[in-house]
Parts: sequence; structure tokens; C-alpha cells
Amino acid sequence: MRLEGKTIAVTGPRKADEMARMISKFGGTAVIRPAQGTVFLDDSQFAEQLQSLIENPVDWLVLTTGVGTEALLATAEKLGQLDRFIETLRGVHIAARGYKTVNVLRKAGLTPEVRDEDGTTAGLLQLLNAYNLTGKRVGLQLYGDPAPKLNAVLEARGAICEEILPYRHILPEGDAIQLLLGEIIADEVDAVAFTSTVQVRCLMSEAAVAGVRDQVLRAFEGHVLAVAVGKVTAEALREEGVTRVLFPEEERMGSMVVSLSRYYDAAALASRVTDAISRERVGRERLDEASPNAAVKRLRAAGKESATESAPRSSGGILSSAVALMGLSKLTDTAVFSGLTADQAAAVEEANVSGECSKGPTAIQ
Repeated sequence: MRLEGKTIAVTGPRKADEMARMISKFGGTAVIRPAQGTVFLDDSQFAEQLQSLIENPVDWLVLTTGVGTEALLATAEKLGQLDRFIETLRGVHIAARGYKTVNVLRKAGLTPEVRDEDGTTAGLLQLLNAYNLTGKRVGLQLYGDPAPKLNAVLEARGAICEEILPYRHILPEGDAIQLLLGEIIADEVDAVAFTSTVQVRCLMSEAAVAGVRDQVLRAFEGHVLAVAVGKVTAEALREEGVTRVLFPEEERMGSMVVSLSRYYDAAALASRVTDAISRERVGRERLDEASPNAAVKRLRAAGKESATESAPRSSGGILSSAVALMGLSKLTDTAVFSGLTADQAAAVEEANVSGECSKGPTAIQ
């Protein structure tokens, strides 16, 4: 498993150095391009929204993150309204995305009426299809990051959506995003690693402002690979129009790097398979040109049989075939850590245990 000759752009500001070291241990080169700025708790507006929820409850409350749900409860406690808020929630239909959100609710003695099965917004929306939302007020707890798809789908079904954003994000300082956009368009990076939906939204919104959104999307369809830390971030990339996204099943930074390494291993294997098939085809054509006698025909038949046995069968193209040869059923499979060097395995274990994917923000009062 290796990343030799590959340049990976790291967009997450938290633990960026740690991720860069791990990429280096796999032989790659990391460039740090923060696409997410400061996160802060917007106390004043959030307190008003919370008080409004208590005094004028919504019909449905859609909770999308554990940290945002915790912020709601913590703010209610700070206002001396925790018991009243929990009692209000008992009379509201609650939909929750992600196991962390469900765990926070459970600690407060609450059980969501609807919860996703796969940790994604799409999974949650699919389950909500069973409910009539026409004319219903729906409160959307988001994580400082608008959810255009969620809003659009619910409003199309007649819901009246009210966004609740306890945290706000400020764009990173400097020109890191502009630099990254240029590198993506010029194919100067091989992959871009995203560890949150905020990074995706920031990059693509800045691309739109700069008038290069279409060029960025074309780059992601070609040489540049978009890599997400998990399903939710991958979903945000797809919502922005990125059709090819690599992500591990286990939402961990270490797993993401291993999956990336395995992807390029598969690509290298695909290249070797392609070369072998091409050589075999050329050989058969030369035999055809040289002599059509029975001996040659037997050689051709043997060559065909050998090629059929060695070349992977797949409707997904050469790369998918190579992936199948490596023992993966799909590009998003959880990384298997066999074959890592001691340094690589240690780096992955350290990154996974450190919990890079915890979304706990730094609150600035």
C-alpha cells in the first residue's frame, strides 16, 4: 500500500500535521490547504431560537449532529430552561441523523421517532417519506453549515423549514482556498481529503464566487480524486456535484488514508492488467498475420483461455476489476490493514484512536 508520487491536499485544519505525517509514511506528499476557518458558538441568536422553540414548538425537529444537539441542551440549561425544553421535546416529532445524535438524546431521556439507518441525510429523508409534512413547521438543527438538499426536499413536500445553527463558521484566513482551487484545476494535486461537510461547502462556494466551479467539477471527474472521511462528508460532495468520491466505511482519518492507498494500488494493478491484455491482443494479431495454420489456431485458443482466466470479469471497467482482484467488493470498502509496514500501522492506529472525526468545535464566547 503506497502513495509514492502522489500529492494529497489536506483541507481539515484540525490535526492537519498528524494527517500529513501519516501520508508521508505511506510515501505520499501532503500539502495543507485549510478550507475551514474558526468555529464559534453564536450565543445571542441561538438563545433566541431556543426560547422560540420552547414557547412556540415546531411540529418536527430534525437533529443532524450530536454536538449541535448537545449545544441545544447546554444552552437550555444555561438559560435555566432545561426541564421545560426537554418537556417541550416530548411533544415534538423528532428525527435524528447519526448514532452520536441518538446517544445525546438518550442521555436526556428522549427517543427519536425517526432515525437514519446509514448516518446520512438521504437515509433520514427516505424514512421521512412515510410522514405527511404538508404545512408542518420543521426545525432543522444544522452544524454551522446550510443543508440545501435537506431544505429543498422538505420544502418540496410542503414543510415550512426553520434553520437552527448553534455554530457559525468563518472562512479561513489567507489565500489557501484560492491556492487549492488553482491546484485542482491545474491537476497539481492527485487527491483532496475532506474531513467535514463545512470544508466541502467552503471550497465549492468559493469556486462559484471565483467563477471556476465547473472547472473544479471537471477536475474531480478526471485526474483529481475527492476523498471523504465518511458517508456524511461524501454525501455533501455529491450534493455539490462531485460524482466520484472515495471514502471508508469506518469514519476515521487513518482509515481514509489507507483507503486512498488501496485505491491507488488498485489503479496500478488495473494498469498492469490493461498492459497484459494489450500485449496478449497484439501477440494474437501477429500470429494471425504470420500464419493461419492449425498450430497457430491452437496457440490463439490457448492464449484466449489464459487471458480469460487471468483478466478479472467486471462490468465496472478495468479499475473495478482490479479492485475485485484486491479482495474489495467496492471502492468504499472499509480499509483492511494487512500488508502495512510497522510505521504505517502505528500511524493509522494513532490517527483512528485520536478521533480526528469528532466534530467538537472550539467555542469562542
